[in-house]
Amino acid sequence: MDKIICTCGNVNPAGTELCESCGRPLSQEIKDKKLVDMRYEGSARRSQTYNKTIIDKVWNFFSSVKVGMWIIVAILVAAAIGTILPQVFYVPAVSEADIAAYYERVYGTFGKVYYELGLSDLYSSWWFQTLVGMLGISLVVASLDRVIPLYKSLKKQKTKRHISFLSRQRIYGIGSVEKPLDSLSKAEEKLKAMRYNVKREGNAILAEKGRFSRWGPYINHLGLIIFLFGVMMRAIPGFYIDETMWLREGETLYIPKTNGYFLESKDFIYETYSKEESEEVFGEAIDRVGTIAKNYQSNVVLYKGADDAIAGKPADLQVIKEESIQVNEPLKFDNFSVFQMDFRLDELKSMTFQLQDKASKESFGEFTIDLANPQAEYQLKDGYKVEILDYYADFTGFENGVPQSQSPLPNNPAFLVKMYSPEFPKGETSFVMIKETLEPLGENQHKIAFQSVETRDVSGLTIRKDLTLPLLGLGGLIFMIGVAQGSYWNHRRIWLQQLENGQVVIAAHTNKNWLSVQKDLDAVSKVAILPPYEDQQDLDAKAEKEKGV
Repeated sequence: MDKIICTCGNVNPAGTELCESCGRPLSQEIKDKKLVDMRYEGSARRSQTYNKTIIDKVWNFFSSVKVGMWIIVAILVAAAIGTILPQVFYVPAVSEADIAAYYERVYGTFGKVYYELGLSDLYSSWWFQTLVGMLGISLVVASLDRVIPLYKSLKKQKTKRHISFLSRQRIYGIGSVEKPLDSLSKAEEKLKAMRYNVKREGNAILAEKGRFSRWGPYINHLGLIIFLFGVMMRAIPGFYIDETMWLREGETLYIPKTNGYFLESKDFIYETYSKEESEEVFGEAIDRVGTIAKNYQSNVVLYKGADDAIAGKPADLQVIKEESIQVNEPLKFDNFSVFQMDFRLDELKSMTFQLQDKASKESFGEFTIDLANPQAEYQLKDGYKVEILDYYADFTGFENGVPQSQSPLPNNPAFLVKMYSPEFPKGETSFVMIKETLEPLGENQHKIAFQSVETRDVSGLTIRKDLTLPLLGLGGLIFMIGVAQGSYWNHRRIWLQQLENGQVVIAAHTNKNWLSVQKDLDAVSKVAILPPYEDQQDLDAKAEKEKGV
């Protein structure tokens, strides 16, 4: 596009509103305005100048503040929808299929759609990450679109300005003084004493203070960009891990996504406050809820093995450390932290039964079922045996005659078994529950009699690795620096200039806190005897009010 040549001879980029050299308005639209817009110093912004190629259109789209706000609204709405149903972190399931089935079973069609759209794992979903990426792009483009021309304009601003520029400043005054040059010299000394950066060119003075505050919003943007980059890095494998595992006493399990680390639970300790011990502090609470946890911890052993090591073969594992995991005192290793987050007391570990004659109650042998890994068959004495046809760890009833289990946890175990004996070599079928036994194929001669149960405690552990925390912290720190920079300081400029007719012009601008620059002008005027000034915005408002009356 054609460049704009000012009357003063300066060549300005296309789209410039105020001459970069003298400050003259370069379009009739700007000339018709009482006050000039100094937000970007009248400089040319790419989004306001070019709109031909596809790159221009994409740039202009993301440089729009409205677009950025709508992206933020979309992210907030998505985050709100993500709170309607529990996230996968809180779903009692051990596989992807279990998770999908859980949402459909508990919440119906809405739960199925919720899961399919990725709302169940909102912050890791591709479309949520896309929204975050679009917000980051919007911040980058909007910042570059404004900060580059602003930087160029402020860097090469001239001391001498045309009267059309000065007269369009909000703070403006013109008049005659007895000794103009003497007044300018005194004003220069006073402004320096007030810690202004003063430049003088002949009979013109430019005093400036707090320019760095203009970069506050862009420092904010930089901090947000770094923060969002850290958030998006969490989607890259290896940078962020947040997994859960339930570890039973005596059990050794692979720690998810840790490259060969295993954890064994030696013991789980659960302690509560007694009423006598804490009558003053927890007395009423104990009366109301019964028990209050004092401490719960998992005493564990951390092992390291090859990536293909098996937890059931301790010879393949090397002991790394033994430690106790308590709330806020995690086990740490290799950038990972294992937190004690939850527990389950007295989970069923095994159940012991007898095969008996229903009439005489004669026992033909005893067998124990490991509820975590039941055998398919249990051999008893004298040719008697029991075969496990099906196992329902968390039996909830029958649906169309088919037994149902709502989770893989042994909360209410039930078994479909076949009992073999010399009298019944083809076997008798029975459905065994803790307190009840059903005979679906007719009355049996034998029965499975419950004898005892063994329980164990279970530790609910969270495995977390977060290599993005330094980036998130750095982004937050930079953002707060930008907030302070833009909130507690302001950019003040004062122009003093003697015209060819001997009159002295005074003009001033600040990006906020206009009383501060007026206060400084008053202090300078007392020393240098400057002409009076006016707030032209107040005059415009007063004129509009009188016109309306």
